[in-house]
Amino acid sequence: MARFFMAGTNIKGGMAIMTGRDAEHVRVLRLRPGEDVILCDGKGTDYKCRLVMAEKEQVAAEVLEVVPCTAEPTVKVSILCGLPKGDKTDYIIQKSVEAGAEEIFFFQSARCVARPDKPEKKLERWQRIAEEAAKQSGRGIIPQVGWAGDLAGALDVAVKKDLGLFMYETGEREPLDRVLEEARGLGSAAVITGPEGGFEKFEADLARIAGLRVCSMGERILRCETAPVVALTAIMYATGNLS
Repeated sequence: MARFFMAGTNIKGGMAIMTGRDAEHVRVLRLRPGEDVILCDGKGTDYKCRLVMAEKEQVAAEVLEVVPCTAEPTVKVSILCGLPKGDKTDYIIQKSVEAGAEEIFFFQSARCVARPDKPEKKLERWQRIAEEAAKQSGRGIIPQVGWAGDLAGALDVAVKKDLGLFMYETGEREPLDRVLEEARGLGSAAVITGPEGGFEKFEADLARIAGLRVCSMGERILRCETAPVVALTAIMYATGNLS
């Protein structure tokens, strides 16, 4: 069933009126009156609707039922990644949204190969990727994508969560599975992962000083676009959100 978020949508008297990009999307999908769609308010509530009119500029749908979205996890997870090169950001955003992240941040770290002058310019495109992934995966929110600046900015986000994890590929570390044994009732978490070259030792030291748990994910070397998704999935499993 096609899913839309309600930006630009008005609901009044049991009818939902869609305009702009969502109305265009209905046309592209060739949806017709009588077909069912889901509108989400972006705050975790779904409106099950049936189309009654589908014109080029405007779509009208009758609201049949209002229910909470069941796809949102019980734990709010922030993903913070050292900025990778190329289009790896797209993969990280898409898969993190599908796996249940609440927000995704990128930041500059010592071994980042990619060094764009103004990464903030990419935020609009990154946010569109998050929205499309949220629609596809049935999410009740559109996870926000942001720029944390540098490692200090990433640590500032992470320390405000119930559990902050710093994924490090060498040196002294805790096994991720043992750290997550205490995570069943976790309300929020943050995962920090590095760019292609990983982290410098001083960066891991800063994470420890900030109070984060420095963790490993086993002996295999994961790509920078794989590590955040694996860590996020482990959190979802540990907190009962994959049952």
